[in-house]
Amino acid sequence: MKLPKAIWFGFACIGIVIAMIAFLTPWGTLTTGHIGLIMLALIVVMIMLGFPTAFTLMGMGVIFTFFAYFMQAPDFAGRAIGQTLNLMVQRTYATMTNDALISIPLFVFMGYLVERANLIEKLFQSLHLALARLPGSLAIATLATCAIFATATGIVGAVVTLMGLLAMPTMLKAGYSVRLTAGVITAGGCLGILIPPSVLLIVYGATTGTSVVQLYAGALFPGIGLALLYAIYVMIVAKIWPEMAPPLPEKDRIIPLPAGSKSLQAQGFKLAAPGLLSNFFKSKRDPAVSRQYMNRNVVLVMLPLLVTVLLTLIIYRVVTTPEVVYDIPAELSLSNNTTTDSGGGLAEPPSESAPEPLGSAKLAPAAPAAPAADAVAKEPPKQLDRLSAPTGFWIYVAVAALMMAIFYVTLTWARLEVFRLLAQSFFPLVILIAAVLGSIGFGLATPSEAAAMGALGGALLALAYRRLTFPVIKESVFLTAKTSAMVCWLFVGSSIFSAAFALLGGQQVIEKWVLSLGLTPVEFMLLAQIIIFLLGWPLEWTEIIVIFMPIFVPLLAQFGIDPLFFGLLVALNLQTAFLSPPVAMAAFYLKGVSPPHVTLNQIFIGMLPFMGIQILAIFLLYMFPAIGLWLPSVLYK
Repeated sequence: MKLPKAIWFGFACIGIVIAMIAFLTPWGTLTTGHIGLIMLALIVVMIMLGFPTAFTLMGMGVIFTFFAYFMQAPDFAGRAIGQTLNLMVQRTYATMTNDALISIPLFVFMGYLVERANLIEKLFQSLHLALARLPGSLAIATLATCAIFATATGIVGAVVTLMGLLAMPTMLKAGYSVRLTAGVITAGGCLGILIPPSVLLIVYGATTGTSVVQLYAGALFPGIGLALLYAIYVMIVAKIWPEMAPPLPEKDRIIPLPAGSKSLQAQGFKLAAPGLLSNFFKSKRDPAVSRQYMNRNVVLVMLPLLVTVLLTLIIYRVVTTPEVVYDIPAELSLSNNTTTDSGGGLAEPPSESAPEPLGSAKLAPAAPAAPAADAVAKEPPKQLDRLSAPTGFWIYVAVAALMMAIFYVTLTWARLEVFRLLAQSFFPLVILIAAVLGSIGFGLATPSEAAAMGALGGALLALAYRRLTFPVIKESVFLTAKTSAMVCWLFVGSSIFSAAFALLGGQQVIEKWVLSLGLTPVEFMLLAQIIIFLLGWPLEWTEIIVIFMPIFVPLLAQFGIDPLFFGLLVALNLQTAFLSPPVAMAAFYLKGVSPPHVTLNQIFIGMLPFMGIQILAIFLLYMFPAIGLWLPSVLYK
């Protein structure tokens, strides 16, 4: 029986790790720190052999924690057992009380609802028609659908699998090459690792103590930029090699018009907006143009203008509202002391029993002054004049007006039908995502509250599409519970494992070794990213984050590296690992739903250009950190 290449590769990795343990361990001068490093290497071997990650971490952590305590006091084995059990309870309780983990099941539930309700099929079709004139339109529509779906779910396997079933047959039937098709689907499906609300960023934030809100803000522009780089590459390929991505035939671009649109078009109205508005107030109209048709389409046509006007008014109110400065009365000011003694300190109030000085005249008591609050109440409130709008606001108004003009000038009856399809599929999902991320970004809600709102929004979307059935809810709840339990047990296991690693002194050995190398911050960053990239071959991202991030993050302060910036680089790096042969999980997800003639080698070759684009994105983010750090600095600092 011939074993697959992936299994041989796994055995080779295990052999390399065991050889490193055997030859690099100083067996003659073995310390507890070296035992911690042996534990770290053994956990990698156990995971590669297929043992459950969470419980392997927990078991190894318990064994080596007992060993660490027992080495401190060999004569008191019972006390070592008690200390080990106490540590297990403390670490488990700390994981249970971690607020950052609350958002994971809610975001996962939102994603599974969107996936199981099949809301993506209409989205893919509408985007394909809307982008028909672009080179490689079908591939770009696939990338856009993957980006939106990945944002809604954050589950790589679900996105790649569903888009493999939905987009791959369509792309292959349209004449797209197998390699480009595989690369587009796998690369687009991995965008959920980086684009918020990413579960990876939540796990990284909970593991390293970094703000999840700032991670979301920092990952937004790199994620969108990476999707744009993918789209640019596809358009270049479609232009240079049209046989790899043929354009959509003209017959497939034709959209059947309803009877009302045909009637108005026959009256000489080439554009939808003038035709609808001119016939809206007519008492007599063509029988084909029903009142229901008119009401529905007039609202649809006017909706972009109404949203733009409303958004403009909100922005104008925000940018012209003056800053409110509160006047503090003198008697309430802490910096202005009205009663002082000769020494400058506070004077004691005169005692009621103190005798009056001899020869002093007894004065009539003065009329009490009116309370300050009454005086303030009688004064009319001051009207603050609005500020003049800045130049940037008027630039925005000009751009918005130009976009609205272009929209209505180019809105033919066929494009109105495409816009209707987008309004039914694209905009509801985008509004849901924007509401979730916007509430987090602007401080209106915590990630957990926004995740709850997203889960409710996903349920309402499924209900609106009449897909919220009991089997859908049941399956979504089951998969959410399964995924959430895996993540939570993984955190418990990693917490116990990290405690054992710290007790044995493994962290100190690594820090001492790294600092002895005399690395510059750039060299340390390169070393860390190369190690994480190599670990991404045999290990899942969850294992890398929970096992190795507690080792890397304490070293960041020594080199002056921001944990937020490091986390963005790690997310991009792990996304690259999903596309790097020979163990690229996205390739195996796609192979499982591909036609029989699509080989694994074709998928691997198709992913390589997109992996190169991701490496370019990592380089750009490192050279221009403002790509990821500008938005968090504007919103939160």
